[in-house]
Amino acid sequence: MKKRIAVLPGDGIGKEVVKGAIEVLQAVGERFGHQFHFSYGKIGGSAFDAAGTPLPDETLELCKESDAVMLGAVGGPKWDRQPPHLRPEKGLLKIRKELNLYANLRPTQYYSSLSDTSPLKNEVIEGVDMLMVRELTGGLYFGKPSERTQQNGEDAVVDTLFYQKEEMRRVIKLAFELARSRRAKVTSVDKANVLESSRMWREVAEDIAKQYPDVALEHMLVDNAAMQMIKNPKQFDVVVTENMFGDILSDEASVLTGSLGMLPSASISENGPYLYEPIHGSAPDIQGKNAANPIAMILSAAMMLRLSFGMEEEAEAVENAVNQVLEAGYRTRDIVSFGKKVVTTTEMIEEVKATLLDNEAILNIMGAYA
Repeated sequence: MKKRIAVLPGDGIGKEVVKGAIEVLQAVGERFGHQFHFSYGKIGGSAFDAAGTPLPDETLELCKESDAVMLGAVGGPKWDRQPPHLRPEKGLLKIRKELNLYANLRPTQYYSSLSDTSPLKNEVIEGVDMLMVRELTGGLYFGKPSERTQQNGEDAVVDTLFYQKEEMRRVIKLAFELARSRRAKVTSVDKANVLESSRMWREVAEDIAKQYPDVALEHMLVDNAAMQMIKNPKQFDVVVTENMFGDILSDEASVLTGSLGMLPSASISENGPYLYEPIHGSAPDIQGKNAANPIAMILSAAMMLRLSFGMEEEAEAVENAVNQVLEAGYRTRDIVSFGKKVVTTTEMIEEVKATLLDNEAILNIMGAYA
């Protein structure tokens, strides 16, 4: 099978982790007989430096012509002083809107090999298997006006939270569809005791639930959800929420696995290519130090194999390789714990590739440390 993949390395460690995911995909192609063609585009700060805009038109066209998109990360202090419309994050928001990436899927699962890297007790996190479904193209991040202004002669600011009912409906419906193939439970997170947008969100969820009598629906206020995610995360199956709440809660969920460097994501479109990226940022403090954790990007590539290409066996092979490498004790520094050895970004990538290809001759890092 031949597939075209648009690659947007972005900024900071994005380039390093994307390189690793590409190498793993090439190993998948070697093992299973597929051909992946990679074409590169710029986004974020690197795009601004090269073209004066955080999302050049040619990058957008490249993505639209591809079967899937891989993105590293955007942003960094280098561009903090740019006008708001030229900041790297604007490129990320624009590509989501232009590709109609209306839902972001962020799975969080328990790794027994990493139980000692989480600050939570093992009995709290053991068995966690949660999927966050975040609305991605509406809410505060896209509402207008969003600006600094004046009121009664004083400095003021306004951000607008705007949703159309259909934007709510399509992402909540997706959550119910996904729950049917999991444990048949949807937790809809809102702030309906305060926000009118959340009251509409709750109404839409109740309406859609009538179409899915086999799926249980519960409502949870976002402040309680933040607490429950730490207190009793095993209660959650599919969690669906609006843009900003999903952004915050999914980052909180990373503590369950021990690091942001472990969490992949997939952004879903109704009529175009899907986009795959780790949930972590560009981490400029470790850029170029060969210290980044590539696993979230590698697992994002596995999600691409499954969701965009229908390659279930290949996706499972990548996920199993990651699990085996973790079980063998390999750790980048963000997930290191007592009795484990730290490896570099490139060494972690090589171990995943070696396990995927079952090639014992490639590396034996733990033996080298013994």
